[in-house]
Amino acid sequence: MHTTRLEAFSDGVIAIIITIMVLELHAPEAATLEALRPLFPMFLAYVMSFIYLGIYWNNHHHLFHATDHLDGRVLWANLHLLFWLSLVPFSTAWLSETHFAAVPTALYGALLLCSGVAYFLLVRAIVAHSDSNHDVREAIGSDYKGKLSIFLYVLGVIVSFWDERVAIGIYALVALMWLLPDQRIEKKLGHRH
Repeated sequence: MHTTRLEAFSDGVIAIIITIMVLELHAPEAATLEALRPLFPMFLAYVMSFIYLGIYWNNHHHLFHATDHLDGRVLWANLHLLFWLSLVPFSTAWLSETHFAAVPTALYGALLLCSGVAYFLLVRAIVAHSDSNHDVREAIGSDYKGKLSIFLYVLGVIVSFWDERVAIGIYALVALMWLLPDQRIEKKLGHRH
């Protein structure tokens, strides 16, 4: 089975998630810059979530561009990832409406953790699919960056109960780590692009 339909479906779901998120941003009634101030936490949460969704979309694209074949296990692993990503608008709204309070910050981190684990499992499902995806297996290697991300998400969730700003900083650090597409795949499979 080829990856075209799965990629198109995933692209559509991520586009809908981003659309739902942006619909949560409401314009102020007053026509002053001061009226924007209360919206700042919502805008920050939106920017961080948009960046995360962009990271997943970008790396998902590169991963499946390098994948030759998939099976039912890969399809379910992909749906598992999309499930967690579909909760981003809810957690983003709660995070921003509570001005980054401890519990919503922890929940946001838990959602990032679940999404990270789901992506890790998706990669593992692709790698396990026969020898047809051996290039992906070699490119991913021990997946140090993926494992470090999961550790940092757990750390961020724990830290959020002591200092929400540090937790948000940890989540932002993980995003910075992944901002560029997965270079391991780019380097290994550059001849396909």
